[in-house]
Amino acid sequence: RRNLSHTVVSKRKLMRLVQEGVVNGWDDPRMPTISGLRRRGYTPNAIRAFADSIGVAKRENLIDVAHLEFCAREDLNKITGRVMAVLDPVLLVLDNYPEDHTEWLTAENNPEDPNSGNREIPFSKYLWIERSDFKEEANRKFFRLSLDKEVRLKNGYIIKGESVVKDAHGAITEIHATYDPLSKSGTDTPEALRKVKGTIHWVSRDHALDAEVRLYDRLFSSAAPDADKDGDFLDHLNPNSLAVITAKVEPGLKTLEIGQPVQFQRTGYFVLDPDSKADALVFNRTVSLRDSWGKLDQD
Repeated sequence: RRNLSHTVVSKRKLMRLVQEGVVNGWDDPRMPTISGLRRRGYTPNAIRAFADSIGVAKRENLIDVAHLEFCAREDLNKITGRVMAVLDPVLLVLDNYPEDHTEWLTAENNPEDPNSGNREIPFSKYLWIERSDFKEEANRKFFRLSLDKEVRLKNGYIIKGESVVKDAHGAITEIHATYDPLSKSGTDTPEALRKVKGTIHWVSRDHALDAEVRLYDRLFSSAAPDADKDGDFLDHLNPNSLAVITAKVEPGLKTLEIGQPVQFQRTGYFVLDPDSKADALVFNRTVSLRDSWGKLDQD
């Protein structure tokens, strides 16, 4: 039998996970069941590639789940449309952009697939960006937005950080910047061709959709949670195997179909969950863009 790291495959133990409410049923995206993998967003091609790559062995052994995740990234990179979603939003105000103007920018759907075409995304004075993409005081290795430094908005303009607004507790509630109107992506002006080191994603505040995003991770912190025959495998549960947040996403995502995967640019691969409704989208994270567990497993 092939065992998968950071989970259990024994039917008896999976049954216990379900019965004790550790997971939300047999199709919980953290479960190593076919229905769970499907709901997590693993494609048939990714699962087949994983099965083919590990082959058949006579002895029982442990397969690193990172290998399955690699197969998923390889397949999803080729087939998913790229979209922008802001998971931890903070407001960005472009002080010199017209107040009531909406501009439609052209974005490539998938650079890996020339036939995937383009889409139009709205751009305005008020944008959501990731809180982690801004620092008031940044060192030379920080290539995202900071005061008096420039960054490019994906598919858009070059902007420069000017000031911030904070609440009574010192938390930043608004970032103010100015944009260079001649630096629009895709134009051949000298300003547009100017090189800046950082590019960040964004979503227009007045056009964004709220979406529930379920950030799934490995169910167990231990690679082999049932290796200790004298202990309880549930003692090795990962307390961070699920985090639920509200994100801001592109308005075009309302046309997605249940089970359709997408890449949230700079973040990871996600799939539209069956819990979604027309006015309440729900996304499950399949895998991040990179293996965040690799270094932890080496430590």
